[in-house]
Amino acid sequence: MLRIAIVGGSGYTGIELLRILKFHPRANVVAVTSRQYAGRPVGTVFPSLQGYDDLFFTEPDVTYLSKTADWIFTAVPHKTAMSIVPQFFEAGCRIIDLSADFRLRDRQTYEIWYQAHTASGILNKAVYGMPEIYKEKIASAQLVANPGCYPTGAILPLVPLLNSKIISSKGIIADSKSGASGAGRNPSMVTLYCEVNEALKAYKVAEHRHLPEIEQELSVAAGKPVFITFIPHLVPMTRGILTTIYAQINEKISTDRVLAVIKEFYKNSPFVRILPEGTFPNISYVRGSNFCDIGAKVDRHTNTLILISAIDNLVKGASGQAVQNLNVMAGLDESSGLGTIPLFP
Repeated sequence: MLRIAIVGGSGYTGIELLRILKFHPRANVVAVTSRQYAGRPVGTVFPSLQGYDDLFFTEPDVTYLSKTADWIFTAVPHKTAMSIVPQFFEAGCRIIDLSADFRLRDRQTYEIWYQAHTASGILNKAVYGMPEIYKEKIASAQLVANPGCYPTGAILPLVPLLNSKIISSKGIIADSKSGASGAGRNPSMVTLYCEVNEALKAYKVAEHRHLPEIEQELSVAAGKPVFITFIPHLVPMTRGILTTIYAQINEKISTDRVLAVIKEFYKNSPFVRILPEGTFPNISYVRGSNFCDIGAKVDRHTNTLILISAIDNLVKGASGQAVQNLNVMAGLDESSGLGTIPLFP
C-alpha cells in the first residue's frame, strides 16, 4: 500500500483528494492536515466524507508526516508550498504539489507573476505533471508540479496541433469559463451567492497568473516561443471549465483530419476523449470525472480552427490529475482509483 499524507486537507482540492483516494486500491491515507480543524475527525467536519471517521485532521508537522508517509500531496496555496516542499524533498518523500510554486521552470517568470521564489534550489527538480505529455519524466520524478485548472483545459487541445505545425503559433486566443469552486473555499465577496448567481463576467483579462504556465507548455510543443491571449470568466455554477480556443490554420485541412491528429496523439491517454465531428464538449458530461473532452471545427470562412475542451476543474483540473500523477510515479495503472463515471444530470 502507498502511505499517503495530504497537507492542506480542508480546501476543495484536499476534500476531492480524500474522496478519490478512498476508493483507490493501493492508497492508504495515513494523515491529513488542517490547522483550523486539527484534532477533529474528517467525517464530522465534512459530512460527505463520513467514510473517513477514523481519520483525524492534524497539524502540518513536516517531521512527523515525512516519517509517517512516503507520498505527499501538498494542497496548499502558492508561497506556502515552497516553504514546506523542500523539507519533504530533503526527507526523501515523493511529492505531488498542487500549488503554482513549481510549475514554472524559469524563476524570473515565476517572480514576475507571483512573488520571490524561496525554493529555487529544487525548482529544476520538478517535473510538470501532465501525464499525457510527460509520462516518462513523471514516472521517475521525486517532485511533480500538478498543472493548473485553466492550463489543463487549454494545453491538451493545442499541443498536438502545435507539435504537428497544423496551426500557427501566433494569434491564439483561449476563452475559458469556470465555476466558482475554482476560486477556492476561503470566503470571498467575489464568490458570494448573490455576486455569482445569474452573473457572468470576465476577470484578470490578459493578466491571469495561469497565462505564463500555458505559454510555457505551448512553447515546448511548438519548439519556439508562443504567446497567446487568455481571457478567463466566472460563471454561476459550482464545477467545470469550458475552454474555447481560436487558432489560425497553416494549411488547408478538414475538421475530420484535425480530430484524427488529436486522437492519434492521445491514443494511449485514457482520460482524453476526442468527440466525433459535429459534437462538442459539455461540462455536464465530465462532472466528477478525470476526463478532458475535446471537440473541433474548422471555420473555412475565416481559416480558423475552433477547439473546445471541457474538464471538471476539481478533478482533471486538480485532484484527479494529481492522483493520475501518483499512479504514474508509483508504476500503477494510470486509471487506478479514477474510474468514476461522470455525474449526469
